[in-house]
Amino acid sequence: MADYQIPDDLLYTQEDEWVRHEGDAILIGVTDFAQSQLGDIVFVELPEVGASTEAGAPFGTIESVKAVSDLFAPLTGEVLEVNEALEEQPELVNEACYGDGWLIKLRATDGDEFDGLLDADAYRASVSDRDQ
Repeated sequence: MADYQIPDDLLYTQEDEWVRHEGDAILIGVTDFAQSQLGDIVFVELPEVGASTEAGAPFGTIESVKAVSDLFAPLTGEVLEVNEALEEQPELVNEACYGDGWLIKLRATDGDEFDGLLDADAYRASVSDRDQ
């Protein structure tokens, strides 16, 4: 398996998004595995502030030189903020997927959905199964 960064302090989805608690808000981005599989990111389409997300449903798209992929919401909630820097610098997703390359900030409305997310070990196993 390639050496992907998978921080222990985050939660993950099978669709390769990460989730980080920031106070009452949830920060969401794509994982190192996802950005490396996509290649050079050239465009990111994100929802409007105030939009609703539904766990498991698409909330935007990410376009690379290889493909256009849907972004799937890990949690149901309301979009509090979008990373506007990605409009001019979509490559931030490649350069710092867990930092400046975050996608959206969300107010989660269903706390039970956190139970469906993966911890770092479970996500590592998921990536290992696919990276053969």
